[in-house]
Amino acid sequence: MSTLAQLQVGESLKDIQLEPVSRIDLIKYAGASGDYNPIHTIDDEAKKAGLPGIIAHGMWTMGNLAKLFTAYYEEGYVQDYSIRFKGMVFLNDVITLKATLKESVENKLRFTVQAVNQNGNEVLKGEVLYHQY
Repeated sequence: MSTLAQLQVGESLKDIQLEPVSRIDLIKYAGASGDYNPIHTIDDEAKKAGLPGIIAHGMWTMGNLAKLFTAYYEEGYVQDYSIRFKGMVFLNDVITLKATLKESVENKLRFTVQAVNQNGNEVLKGEVLYHQY
């Protein structure tokens, strides 16, 4: 495994493809987060809200971004990140997480990050600031 210190600006971390989003994933996330909004777990409630079906919690997608950096936990930590939700994530969507090094200054690495669905549609984008020890 290479280290983050070896990355050059413009290079990317290895993409991570998540398993298809399942109802049980969203039920577990609702319990862990305390976000019991029924649009995330009950089909009829999602449809009443004008959605075609249940959608993943935005924070579920955002939280999964950390998986891009967990292989590097011995090198440092995610100091800050900001994201913008760009689209909805539905049941059975396959989300791919991506990170590209945008800037490297001293021990701080700034990455652009994104999550895209199986159709190539961006569902989340943002930046991560990684602080190396």
